[in-house]
Amino acid sequence: MYRGGIITKTPEQLDQMAAAGRIQARCLQMLQSKVRPGVTTKQLDETAERFIRSQGAVPSFKGYRGFPGSICASPNNMVVHGIPGPYELQKGDIISIDIGVTYEGWVADAAITVPVGEVSAETAQLIKTTRASLFDGIAMARTGNRLSDISHAVQARVELDGLSVIRSLVGHGVGREMHEDPQIPNFGDPGEGPELEEGMVLAIEPMVNASGPEIRMGNDGWAVYSEDDSMAAHFEFTVAVTADGPRILTPWHEEP
Repeated sequence: MYRGGIITKTPEQLDQMAAAGRIQARCLQMLQSKVRPGVTTKQLDETAERFIRSQGAVPSFKGYRGFPGSICASPNNMVVHGIPGPYELQKGDIISIDIGVTYEGWVADAAITVPVGEVSAETAQLIKTTRASLFDGIAMARTGNRLSDISHAVQARVELDGLSVIRSLVGHGVGREMHEDPQIPNFGDPGEGPELEEGMVLAIEPMVNASGPEIRMGNDGWAVYSEDDSMAAHFEFTVAVTADGPRILTPWHEEP
């Protein structure tokens, strides 16, 4: 059903999306366990594709607008959309892993940023804050709230710790298609935008730089970097708005 251009889902359809989300979450958990020095982003990609296809699903990203990978693997100052390749993870790196899974026609989308061994205190705080801002945003995904209540909650949590939300990249609706309405900024005043209703499904995804909010495009036309080459983190869940509150459809780990 359309609600002001936003496609809402029935409870049965949310269950179908949750099935895709469980595959997605298991894949992320598996890749997280494989992050270590010497592993290449291509190896992570190949592992993800094998697992996703073994579950009777397909990687949503592969071939999307020509993207060659099954995952986005974005190390260090790369925010999002990293093409998997020969880069070997090193101790002190961080790696943002974003995975889309399509199962029986429904898409689940989520991301996590993982440290490679021990990282600096500042980098650890970047990861902690970005993750916390995701959960603060999710807490606002309730009927009767406005879309910008999510955006404002993310921004407030990030800026409390002196970090910067990236303003030119957004979350999005998700369902049969990987990108549906609405777009979900990670900043803004509360109380604005569409009213949240039962059945809306949102990919909420804070993208945060350790320094300023500016970004630049890489030469491959996909990768997005922090403008000043500071570290960047990315966390994401697919979340449904229900009568009982937010329902996380991609539960890759427990709430903090």
